[in-house]
Amino acid sequence: MSRLVKISGMVDPHVHLRGLEWSHKGTFHSETSAALAGGYWAVLDMPNTPPSTVRQSGLQTKLNAIDAEAVCDWGLYYGATADNNSATYPSIIDDVCGLKIYNNATTGDLLIDTQTIREQHFRYWPAHKPIAVHAEGETVVDILQLVRQYRKFTHFCHISTAEEIGYLSAAKAEGLPVSIGICPHHLYLSENDVPHLGALGRMKPELKTKADVNALWQAISEGVVDVIESDHAPHTLAEKLMPTPPSGVPGLETTLPLLGLALHEGRLTLEQIVALVADNPRHIFHLACPPETYTLIDFEYTYIIDRQNLHTRCGWSPFEGMRVVGKIIEVWIRGQKVYNGEQILAPSGFGRNLCHNSLIP
Repeated sequence: MSRLVKISGMVDPHVHLRGLEWSHKGTFHSETSAALAGGYWAVLDMPNTPPSTVRQSGLQTKLNAIDAEAVCDWGLYYGATADNNSATYPSIIDDVCGLKIYNNATTGDLLIDTQTIREQHFRYWPAHKPIAVHAEGETVVDILQLVRQYRKFTHFCHISTAEEIGYLSAAKAEGLPVSIGICPHHLYLSENDVPHLGALGRMKPELKTKADVNALWQAISEGVVDVIESDHAPHTLAEKLMPTPPSGVPGLETTLPLLGLALHEGRLTLEQIVALVADNPRHIFHLACPPETYTLIDFEYTYIIDRQNLHTRCGWSPFEGMRVVGKIIEVWIRGQKVYNGEQILAPSGFGRNLCHNSLIP
């Protein structure tokens, strides 16, 4: 028995596709292939893969590379810098999906831990495209002060604790223009899994307590959370086995099946899943779903996650061995079948930049 469900225009607004200097971890082709295999129409790529996307020249290099390789539709974030690159905003705004500000330690060199510099970026970023932030703990409060001051829409990425949910729930109640993203690894893994996962469970933000996990699920059930985002960040197994392994895990191909598991367990409704992976991210980033762009999923199909079946170049998952629910049957973009449940059918360069003068006013 199958339960085929059609979801139009799935978007993951938080991925690190790699490519360029980190093509050994993943290419724009391999990781957008993983996106299609995960059911996604489009992904929005973060700016901290070297060379960091913080100048017009670097942005153009990345635009050219992803345009030639991507098999799904896409957008690129621009990165804010500690030396204040806000003077470049007028020249790049028409080519990007939003601004990313890293306010706590993460991969790369884009950390901004000075409130006065953060304020400059909030002041000068054009208000018609969102700001996305990495903010943890009390730093969330610091960023909310800037949101309150400038009233610019801000998406809080990979929220992982009860404390942060509390701050942001209050911000929403206050009417501040904010949205909340949560990652599947913070829903299905906790610090209790670190001993057996080892470096494969190393990420930023780190895995948290069971109490935090429960708080995230509660926030989803109450409608406080807007987006489930993968924070797809592949590294090779060899890198993960180094004495000081990098932070980050792949997730594009496992997000929807994990949500299918939540559906099967009664944690989520189908309507909530559609909102979290499609309707809400499209609304937040002002993306119009093209005609005949959808994913077909069989939510009765169960299977065990196996690295042999992944399209991501890194070839592993922190969820390997876990039984999940939901097989991607087909993905269609603009009337063309791009994934048939096993093979990528779209040619390199099929994907389009959704954010080039394409935002809805």
